[in-house]
Amino acid sequence: MTLRFIGIDPDTKTADSPTVWVDQEKNELVLQSWKPTTELEAECAAFEVPGHAVGIPDGEAVIRIPARMVHMIREACDVVERTDDR
Repeated sequence: MTLRFIGIDPDTKTADSPTVWVDQEKNELVLQSWKPTTELEAECAAFEVPGHAVGIPDGEAVIRIPARMVHMIREACDVVERTDDR
C-alpha cells in the first residue's frame, strides 16, 4: 500500500488526530477520525435510501470529520482524480 499523507486536523493537540491520506495504489481516500456517538451511529444505521440496505455492514464504519478539514478532503479527491488519469 502506498499512502500519500494529505493532512491532519489543524486543531490536533496530542491525542486527537483526524487524518486524510490517499491510497495511490487503490485510488481511494483513507480517513481516520472520531467514532460517532451511539445515537448518531443508530440514526445512520436506520436511515433508508432506495436501493441500499438499512444498517451498517460489518466491514464499514461511520466516522465524524471536522468541517475545518474539508479542504484536505478536496485535495485528496484531486489527487485520486489525477491518479485516475494516468
